Amino acid sequence: MFTSVLMIEKPLTAADVEFVTTLHGDESVSFVVLMQPRGDQADVLLRAIDDVALGELDEAVREGDEPEGPAARPLAVQALSVSLEALRQAGSEAVGQVVEDHPLDLLRSVVDETGADEVIVLTAPHYVEEFFHRDWASRARHKVGVPVLKLFSHSE
Repeated sequence: MFTSVLMIEKPLTAADVEFVTTLHGDESVSFVVLMQPRGDQADVLLRAIDDVALGELDEAVREGDEPEGPAARPLAVQALSVSLEALRQAGSEAVGQVVEDHPLDLLRSVVDETGADEVIVLTAPHYVEEFFHRDWASRARHKVGVPVLKLFSHSE
């Protein structure tokens, strides 16, 4: 069985689930999902800049209204639960956890403990962080000894 560590920041959409569960053809895939609560991965200004770059001006204005840190944890727990169930419904094994601190601090040990074959970073575009190679995928490539795949999440 192929094992992927899947790093996410929002619930998986049906398109996301289909995308990650079919990456390896007919091979069975087991996922270890690391869910980062909103607000802990980037500050409000960077998210607003990303929204402007994507032409989502309404989203940029509302960035300050979104729950962050501890207030975002219940939403992250729910998002993780929904995502794990969707992966299981698609025929994959899936376990996961909400990451209290930055997920990259935990990533290496999760890869080592699970014998993961790859890391998939599935997030919305973060243009500022990606430009400076400070996004999760760029940083993960320096922490783990397995391939790291950067994918953009779908929205529904």
